[in-house]
Amino acid sequence: MSKQNENSMGPERHPWVSSFLEGWSIFRQNLLGKIGLTLLVMFALMALCSYIPPWISPIYDPMTGVDPDITSCSGPCLRHWLGTDFMGRDILSQLLAGARIAFMVGISAAVMSIVLGVSIGMTAGYMGRFIDTLLMRLADMIMVMPTLLVVLLLSAVFGQLNIWTIVLIIALFRWPGVSRIIRGQTLSLKQRPFIEAAKVAGASHFRIIFIHIMPNVLPLAFLFMTFRVTSAIITEAALAFLGFGDPGTVSWGMMLQWVWKTGHMFQAPYWLLPPGICISLITLSFYMLGRAMDEVLDPRLRKEDQTD
Repeated sequence: MSKQNENSMGPERHPWVSSFLEGWSIFRQNLLGKIGLTLLVMFALMALCSYIPPWISPIYDPMTGVDPDITSCSGPCLRHWLGTDFMGRDILSQLLAGARIAFMVGISAAVMSIVLGVSIGMTAGYMGRFIDTLLMRLADMIMVMPTLLVVLLLSAVFGQLNIWTIVLIIALFRWPGVSRIIRGQTLSLKQRPFIEAAKVAGASHFRIIFIHIMPNVLPLAFLFMTFRVTSAIITEAALAFLGFGDPGTVSWGMMLQWVWKTGHMFQAPYWLLPPGICISLITLSFYMLGRAMDEVLDPRLRKEDQTD
């Protein structure tokens, strides 16, 4: 083959790059995925903009900023686009700060739970019956425990929980479902010829699990992560609304708790509706993203859509 023909073919792509580009082309054709991604970009911009208000003026600090000219709950105006709360704090600044907390809680808890679930699931599926039974019984015990009730009990015993403590507890109670799915995938992959070839070549168990099995289960783990983010955001919002959130942070659940506790639930819709709408939209966006990723990873769903 001539050098000119070789150059026309271009550099050979890595298999992971080719898989990503193929998946992206499929994702771009999915309407739910595009809507979900657009909403996520919007909330990400809100989270980034949350750092701006305190720099403009101290009165826009979401926790400590108080407008000296306003001492009670007031509606939208030029200085406060979404109005102020019962202390005269800017609601828009709180809404932006809540986006940052939602991303931090959702993504952190989801990543922790996925790392735990994938590691335990691969170990259970690969290491034999005894380890499998031990780890899966542990997963069963944690799976049947109500996460919200356990966190409420811990809050009642130890007092107000730090936001990172809440994230850790959510992660510790959200890995069992992931581990069961990953275990099933690992049991299937363990019988494949390339795993047998790796054993014959003298590869260690650690290398087989993390080099040969893990790349094949990571796409499925990423799919589950999108749903775990939604679960973590809703759990944190519920805890904050019930008064068991971190009092040192401003989250959307905390805003709802303030509007309910001060008796402005029906008197101040400009305070009540924005955090509720944001919670609904961000959970919807991750759900849409997960549905789109499900179609990218499962060719059978694409065939069904084409036949429909």
